[in-house]
Amino acid sequence: QVQLVESGGVLVQAGGSLRLSCAASGRAFSSYALGWFRHAPGKEREFVAAISKSSDNTYYADSVKGRFIISRDNAKTTVYLQMNSLKPEDTAVYYCAASASGSFHYVDYWGQGTQVTVSS
Repeated sequence: QVQLVESGGVLVQAGGSLRLSCAASGRAFSSYALGWFRHAPGKEREFVAAISKSSDNTYYADSVKGRFIISRDNAKTTVYLQMNSLKPEDTAVYYCAASASGSFHYVDYWGQGTQVTVSS
């Protein structure tokens, strides 16, 4: 069992930066690939970024590529999402996810979400 708790979501102005954190408790944190998804009102939940178990590989949605950076600290059992050059369309609830398979076609654990609001 893995529990994921996100934090860091706030109201920020367009062009600003924000770092989300997702602290994990439970066993075998390094056995999971970790990712971030977001869900905006009226839209389907979408993939944002993912990082492999050993941090060797990172993946980004085209909409955030070059602006967001995902990282993980296995010693602290935490995954981060550095968000730069924020746009109003980045407004959403951001969820942390853990996938044992690494593909995120199946997510083993979800966090409860943290709200990010970007004002224009």
